[in-house]
Amino acid sequence: MKITFIGGGNMASSLIGGLIADGFNIGDISVVDIDPEKRQYLSSQYGVQAFAELSPALEQVDVAAFCVKPQNFQEVVQAAAADIRRRKPLILSIAAGIRTSDIATWLDDSTAIVRAMSNTPALLRCGASGLYANAQTNQAQRDQAESILRATGIVEWVEDESLMDVVTALSGSGPAYFFRIMESMTATASQMGLPPDVAHLLTIQTALGAARMALESGDDLTTLRQRVTSPGGTTEQGLKVMENNNIDQLITDILEAARKRSIELADQLGRV
Repeated sequence: MKITFIGGGNMASSLIGGLIADGFNIGDISVVDIDPEKRQYLSSQYGVQAFAELSPALEQVDVAAFCVKPQNFQEVVQAAAADIRRRKPLILSIAAGIRTSDIATWLDDSTAIVRAMSNTPALLRCGASGLYANAQTNQAQRDQAESILRATGIVEWVEDESLMDVVTALSGSGPAYFFRIMESMTATASQMGLPPDVAHLLTIQTALGAARMALESGDDLTTLRQRVTSPGGTTEQGLKVMENNNIDQLITDILEAARKRSIELADQLGRV
């Protein structure tokens, strides 16, 4: 499998680094970017071939992974359209909010396209990615896309593209919500008297520990919460405040606002 990354930013860098760490052949990876500093960095850091122009990088390619900003996606994909129609690689879109139907309109209705939504922890190979494949994508191509994204974390498929807006709201935007909660916990503990550095470290280690327990334990989240909550204890009192302030409705409102905005952006970016 020969892969060309179009756009050499953080996501492309994390995917390239993950693939190489997994033993992928460096000679089968190339990248295209107009920024000479990015090309130099990727070449020196990973040993991959870096191009300033699209055509030479798309000569012998099985997967063209577009890692460009959503607002630039249409322009870039149309610039590559002739080479893509000739070679017919799998298109892997890692640009948020771009629907596969719009990509097919800009390229060709027969184009195999996988849409991916990853998140920033992918930079640490701890990402969470949602994938959707259009009807023109065969099983081998689905496997190719999954193997690329698995280099940076876990992968889950959805079979209804509209659910990618939920993935965007949940895991795409989710890290920021956890960061915001950790900000508040750190600030409050500092106001209560803990040194800021101590409050910071205790907060993030607590978040890490809870996430690892949720990931590695065989128990569901409700069971894990109940085990930490002693009747009449401190945890129960804190949870009562959450319930009294309708924490479930707050989370619903947060995710719904992000999902709605994802739909709006897809409508805007998909206009031809």
